Amino acid sequence: MDVMTATAVQEKSMTIFTIDSENNITAHGSESEITDKGSERFTSEKELAALVADWPGTRLVDVWNGIPGLTRIKRFTNRPVATARIWRAVQSLVPAESSGDVVHKHGASRKPTRKEHTQKGRKKTKQAQVLALLKRSGGATLQHLMRTTGWQAHSVRGFLSGALGKRLRLKIESFKTERGERAYRI
Repeated sequence: MDVMTATAVQEKSMTIFTIDSENNITAHGSESEITDKGSERFTSEKELAALVADWPGTRLVDVWNGIPGLTRIKRFTNRPVATARIWRAVQSLVPAESSGDVVHKHGASRKPTRKEHTQKGRKKTKQAQVLALLKRSGGATLQHLMRTTGWQAHSVRGFLSGALGKRLRLKIESFKTERGERAYRI
């Protein structure tokens, strides 16, 4: 095989990654598949390192956090670590035989809203049990919540305030029953 043929085979099998100003990363099987001529290109970790040398650290974090399936981060230890981790991550984005599809869009892995979190939860957790009791028309007394969860009074009140009131933003009504016991309901 002569040098020209070897170079042609290498170019054909090499994946070209492009990244645009909005941090959309696309993997291409060949140069002819690239439609956005204004995007920056890289084919190796070394080229990626040269490309990101002048980028602010926040852009590197944005690129990382936009790749689907990765744990979100707030910052990288340093630029070489960021480059190496991003390079390893984009290797999993290589498209099937010359599809030329956009493999990664920044923000594609959006974070679920609080409402979605509560709907998908497990059914037999203490949080689910407490919510079921609080949704009843008469609500639930502090003593009843303590018996159900096995928690002490201050833990129940903290859970109602923190987990339900602040984190889930539920409106919790506190009142006294006819017997004078403290009760809560949503």
